[in-house]
Amino acid sequence: MSDDRPRLSSLDEVLARLTAGAGAARIADVESVSTFDALGRVLAADVVSAIDVPPADNSSMDGYAVRVADVSKPGAILPLSQRIAAGSVGTPLTAGSAARIFTGAQVPAGADAVVMQEQCAALDGGVRIDVTPLPGQWIRRRGEDVHVGAIVLARGSRLTPQALGLAASVGAAALTVCRRPRVALFSTGDELVMPGAVAAAALPPGAIYNANRFTLRGLLQAAGCDVTDLGVVPDRLEATRDALRRAAATHDLILSSGGVSVGEEDHVKPAVAAEGRVELWQVAIKPGKPLAFGAVRRESDERGGGECLFIGLPGNPVSSFVTFLLTVAPLLRGMQGLPVALPEALPMQAHFDWPHPDQRREFLRVRRNAGGGLDLFLNQSSGVLTSAVWADGLVDNPPGQAIARGAVLAYRPLAMLIGA
Repeated sequence: MSDDRPRLSSLDEVLARLTAGAGAARIADVESVSTFDALGRVLAADVVSAIDVPPADNSSMDGYAVRVADVSKPGAILPLSQRIAAGSVGTPLTAGSAARIFTGAQVPAGADAVVMQEQCAALDGGVRIDVTPLPGQWIRRRGEDVHVGAIVLARGSRLTPQALGLAASVGAAALTVCRRPRVALFSTGDELVMPGAVAAAALPPGAIYNANRFTLRGLLQAAGCDVTDLGVVPDRLEATRDALRRAAATHDLILSSGGVSVGEEDHVKPAVAAEGRVELWQVAIKPGKPLAFGAVRRESDERGGGECLFIGLPGNPVSSFVTFLLTVAPLLRGMQGLPVALPEALPMQAHFDWPHPDQRREFLRVRRNAGGGLDLFLNQSSGVLTSAVWADGLVDNPPGQAIARGAVLAYRPLAMLIGA
């Protein structure tokens, strides 16, 4: 008998499709936001400095500004001609004198070195310099960090805390950023119950609490999305189609969990096919084989129709978590003009054995240990959500490759996958 099952797509093939899909669905809308509120946003325009940073030569130490020519050997005694605090501007330094100066204060004209106060002795009306200074020491030069006209942050970069500080250092009070992706989220499954709706002791047989709704909503928020939570859609074809139509009208991406396997109650694939197109179905990874990617037609909206992208994730909680990191997070980055590719893996040593690998590409939940290696969570089942909380990363293990203790593995930190 012939095997007519469809070939599973490799993760690399999926990422290539997602790259194309993200390019077609690139978010073009931009907005201006306060630099205070721009953390995690993607720049839609270069940030160009209108000033030199620092704007003038200034002292990097508390000490004394001097002329090197006046201190030919240690022990020179100079009278104090002025005191210069940060935020004030002194007068040109008189030859044969020193100026008391503080960190960040502008170096007076004529001074060509600063001597830190620990290498000096304060005298009544003067100072003894106990070292021979070198020209330029402890002086931060004008523009040594940023020159006027320089691009300090490039369009297409994600704004980190340090990037916000750099923008502020050149006087940027507001930044032009890409609009946040608008994502509609729903779960499928008549067995799903919201925490708080039913006490644990009264949970009906066959019912489970809806963990994926919380995990995926949190991941979308961490990715900087505006999330519309549509709740749980009943396991019926028409209900699923209706949810897709409503979500497509006002969103950039629809994300679902559950209902993408091959059972009789899995209605997502036929619903998406009826309302748009299914481009991918099942990926050769573990956990997370059931995965759908496609698009839903917009019948009408302010943009004149078009398509809303769709990704359907598996219902098992670890599968849903892992496939989000490997497919949804890259797609969202691509829609904002960032690279779709996964962040570079780090080489780390296995402190465990994995003698029975799967024929699919595996993503094993691991955690770094005090010995500089990786420990493996013992239960790698796709339903064990505790493994995702315990782990700080995933081992990206090629198909069919056994792991022996001491082997060097491709380690992908969760922090990089979530926040890249």
